[in-house]
Amino acid sequence: MLIPENTYEQNLAFQAGNNGRDWLTQLQRGIEKEGLRVDDAGHFAMTPHPRALGSALTNPWLTTDFSESLLEFITPVFTTINATLAYLKDTHALFYKRVAGENIWAGSMPCFLPDDDRIPVAQYGTSNRARMKTIYRIGLGHRYGRAMQTIAGVHYNFSMPEQYWQAAFDEARTSNKTSHEEIQDFISQRYLDLIRNFRRNYWLLIYLLGAAPCFNKSFVRGREHQMDRLGDEDLYLPYATSLRMGDLGYQSSAQKSLFICYNELDTYIQTLREAIHKPYKPYESIGVKKNGQYRQLNTSLLQIENEFYSPIRPKRVTKRGQTPLRALREHGVEYVEVRCIDVNPLTILGIDAESMRFLDTFLLYCLIKESPHCQEEEFRRNAENQSRIVNRGRDPAIRIYCGKNELLMRDCATDLLTDMQPIAGQFDQAHQTSAYSDSLRQQLAKVEDDSLTPSAKILRTLIDNNQSLLAFTRKQTLAFAKEFKSHQIKEAAERKMLADVEVSLKKQQELEQNDVVSFDEFLAAYYRQ
Repeated sequence: MLIPENTYEQNLAFQAGNNGRDWLTQLQRGIEKEGLRVDDAGHFAMTPHPRALGSALTNPWLTTDFSESLLEFITPVFTTINATLAYLKDTHALFYKRVAGENIWAGSMPCFLPDDDRIPVAQYGTSNRARMKTIYRIGLGHRYGRAMQTIAGVHYNFSMPEQYWQAAFDEARTSNKTSHEEIQDFISQRYLDLIRNFRRNYWLLIYLLGAAPCFNKSFVRGREHQMDRLGDEDLYLPYATSLRMGDLGYQSSAQKSLFICYNELDTYIQTLREAIHKPYKPYESIGVKKNGQYRQLNTSLLQIENEFYSPIRPKRVTKRGQTPLRALREHGVEYVEVRCIDVNPLTILGIDAESMRFLDTFLLYCLIKESPHCQEEEFRRNAENQSRIVNRGRDPAIRIYCGKNELLMRDCATDLLTDMQPIAGQFDQAHQTSAYSDSLRQQLAKVEDDSLTPSAKILRTLIDNNQSLLAFTRKQTLAFAKEFKSHQIKEAAERKMLADVEVSLKKQQELEQNDVVSFDEFLAAYYRQ
């Protein structure tokens, strides 16, 4: 029997009356921001990951994603938005100090791409851990094509402070609103409550923050599509918001059969584990090895947990060699990772403070709003909402599912944003500002006038200037590069990041020297977890 949740109003009152001001200034956030390396002409960089940036395997502030050319900048956890953005800017500036003749592409959708088989897969060294990361990416290339994997995004990591969880747990125990004996089990359940509400409502983020309404035609070379032409070089849909999140972007038709259950941590782990061990005939035809060389890690629907393309994930920092699911099973959920945010080419870092304030408001809303369990029927409706907003989100007539009913998206969006206003007000009070309510008003304005959305602004710029997406993004890239090159990094911060570079190279070397088992044995042990 389910224990009744606190109502939204009760949770708001709890926050207002129980040191909420302190909690709301101690929210923990971090950013992982991707960007392709390109040359000054905007061409895809075919060079190896620069050694001057350290080891992509072990550098804490910079790695690579799918491709050797796809950088991923990583911030530590911060309790202020300004500190998070300042660190992210420092890492970008250090890239420009250490690497000559290359730039960081300013948008989510890639530059002009070479033929699929020429897109270089990320390399991490010769250790077993490094080989597994590379083979996993080789497998992604065989399964989905390499072009799809060159898309960049922004991942937003979010967690509540310990003092919030202790107070919330004590309150829930006192009022008999939880059956959990251990605080970590309570925390995990609450993060899953957040995730279920997020999945109900993230279509709103795609509409408001989507910045990928078109792409260069090289992105779909040799693939079927239903896009319209925009000039000679680009493909688009007139009302699209984030084609990165659509069928041609970072999605998988094979995974559409999956129902991953977020009702309990055990069911989440179980349904994802089943997908990692479930044979899938098209992937069996690829084979695990050919002529002794790995083509993928396995022939299951998923090679590892990370292959599941979810807009949000429950996460815990893993120890070396530990699978993400084992870390969750043994220690519970530590934070959530939001994965549906585009790199906005209109802002130098791809994300700005206004968007982050809205994300904090949105995520806290998802946490404290009542969150009933989700069944497969609702799971499918959520996916349908994503598809509609991705492809036609700015269509004034677009309707989406709100519960089981189809309603005008703009009405649903207005209701949601209005419901968030008390949370924005609490943030304002805690920070002695009006910035959170201002951010919410900016989002409401985008609902009332879709020309204010990033996707509409980008399309309008291209059409008004008779400009291709590549020309526009290259112009933004070079302008941002100039600003990064003039940015002064504080001496202590630069010294720390450079020390990380040197330590990372040594750590990679140690890993390569200390492997004592074959890769086959290493992989078998990994899956036994």
